[in-house]
Amino acid sequence: MKIMEAIQVLEQAAPLSYQEGYDNAGLLTGNSNWNCTGILCTLDATEQVIMEAKERRCNLVVAHHPIIFGGLKKITGRNYVEKSVISAIKHDIVIYAIHTNLDNVLHGVNNRIADRLGLVSRRILAPKDRQLMKLCSFVPLAQADELRTALFEAGAGHIGRYSDCSFNVEGTGTFKGGAGTNPFAGNPGELHREKEVKLEVIFPAHLQSRLVAALLKSHPYEEVAYDIIPLANEHPEVGSGLIGELPEPVTEEGFLHILKNAFELSIVRHTPLLGKKIQKVALCGGAGSFLTGRALAAGADVYVTADVKYHEFFDANDRLVIADIGHWESEQYTSELLVELLQAKFPTFAVLKSAINTNPVRYF
Repeated sequence: MKIMEAIQVLEQAAPLSYQEGYDNAGLLTGNSNWNCTGILCTLDATEQVIMEAKERRCNLVVAHHPIIFGGLKKITGRNYVEKSVISAIKHDIVIYAIHTNLDNVLHGVNNRIADRLGLVSRRILAPKDRQLMKLCSFVPLAQADELRTALFEAGAGHIGRYSDCSFNVEGTGTFKGGAGTNPFAGNPGELHREKEVKLEVIFPAHLQSRLVAALLKSHPYEEVAYDIIPLANEHPEVGSGLIGELPEPVTEEGFLHILKNAFELSIVRHTPLLGKKIQKVALCGGAGSFLTGRALAAGADVYVTADVKYHEFFDANDRLVIADIGHWESEQYTSELLVELLQAKFPTFAVLKSAINTNPVRYF
């Protein structure tokens, strides 16, 4: 298969438009039109991982963290980033990064953390707005069902856990075809009145091209009237962090033990314990101190994240426990998630998990 086929699977699960503005997810080296010999999934595309990919005959490395984050003005091998890029180019290995876009979907990185903790009733902690759009069009009564179905199949009509959602209003449309037209109803040069349905559906913004294509293909009119309206609504399945609940409340000390066992930790940095039970758990893989306020507002008993600075621990304000489990530690199961996403689509293809621990932090 082509490398692009694997990329399409990844971007269907976590569209690039969901990444944060500072991020650099996507194709970093190589050509997506190359034939794929194998896929290696990793947290970091270090030079050691690139050489592992070469040895295991994989010419596609799918990494969570982009090895190229800022601009590269020189590629001389003076640091780990340049060494990795040189190695990838030298051995014709594609590096593809799927970073904050995978963080920002409900079934992504944070969901895997929630799996390890056994959380139920999960939802996005800080949903993003302006990720949804509305399409409105006008179609003859007899063709409304066919068009509606085509739009649903293209990805429209999902609101939370509901599918096939639309709004329909019957009315009368008018049109007069000019010279050279071939109107679906009526005759050129004559004003025609047609019983129509105004059809409205909501869709994720990144699917706009697909929705418009489905509309134009399925609509019976030569000239299709439609509106696309950006929405300020929050998308309940796209955003930062996650919040859920333990099936049963536990003590704070008990929860810290759960963290240590679930993530194989030697240490957990945390704020003072408050003598309360833990049941509502907020979390964010990687550097997540920017969501402490959201965790407080959501009524979380504990906020699990990483890379919390000294002064940021004070933001707990004696209202919840902040538990810093480490950046690599919080995201260590992301490679497994990537393998599962790709194997589900390509069950007979070589999709491998890197055997290299890329964590640069050690504890004495």
